[in-house]
Amino acid sequence: MQTSYLSLSRPELEDRVEELREKLKDCSLCPLECGVDRLNGERGRCNSGEELLVSSFAPHHGEERPLVGQYGSGTVFLSNCNLDCVYCQNYELSQLGRGRAMTPGEVAEGMLELQSKGCHNINWVSPTHFLPQLVESLVKAIDGGLEVPIVYNSGGYDSLETLRLLDGMVDVYMPDMKYANDECGLKYSGVPDYWKVNKRIVKEMYRQVGDLKIDDSGVARRGLLIRHLVLPEGIAGTEKVLRFVGEELSRNSYVNVMDQYRPCWKASEYGELGRSVTGEELEKAFDLARKMGLDRGL
Repeated sequence: MQTSYLSLSRPELEDRVEELREKLKDCSLCPLECGVDRLNGERGRCNSGEELLVSSFAPHHGEERPLVGQYGSGTVFLSNCNLDCVYCQNYELSQLGRGRAMTPGEVAEGMLELQSKGCHNINWVSPTHFLPQLVESLVKAIDGGLEVPIVYNSGGYDSLETLRLLDGMVDVYMPDMKYANDECGLKYSGVPDYWKVNKRIVKEMYRQVGDLKIDDSGVARRGLLIRHLVLPEGIAGTEKVLRFVGEELSRNSYVNVMDQYRPCWKASEYGELGRSVTGEELEKAFDLARKMGLDRGL
């Protein structure tokens, strides 16, 4: 199966870069639509300007099995985030902005190096707020021989219009589905309409790439891979999330029901988030996924 972006012409890719960069002038890359001029030094909610900030490039063996394969997923960890999750385990990157400024050319070189190490894909981690710069990097990397799939690994709070500009470039979408109501999205991630937006954009991702397709070596080539982190006290609304996936997307959807929650960042300030998830809570979530036929990722 050919990587999607290789079927796009150079002029079409360059047009996408320009359309995305236009969004930086009055920033509307994500649903927050801060309206700041990031090309003129202004910063919005994500605390990002024009510079592309990268924390690290590395083969990652701790991602989902279909991404890791034998040689790892080629992760590009971006700095900052358009969400403010109070329990973020990567808060040094997402909230404190740890990383360094890099040119699109330097990022292209980093992606090519990951490919040379055998990584099965290039995994953009928290890319939403840097998409114009990343797509520019992708064009330069294609010139250098990049051919592995792009994984779009986001918090699940994306703009529908922006996602449509990625159609044909991204092979694997990997969004979070964090909560099944907007109230929790506001309280714990600082956005007023998480569930409303999340449902809409996950449907668009599914429209673009469909169910996850895995080759004979066990590596994902194309499709949707959903992450759902189980939170204490049923905060994540697991049953409602899984029902949405099974009824409005596909019973063949790949859902990773994640069990690694631990109190981080500011979680201790929220009593209900101040403990790990119990074995009983996890088993209930896994049972729900099995009963709904969503067990590909278990």
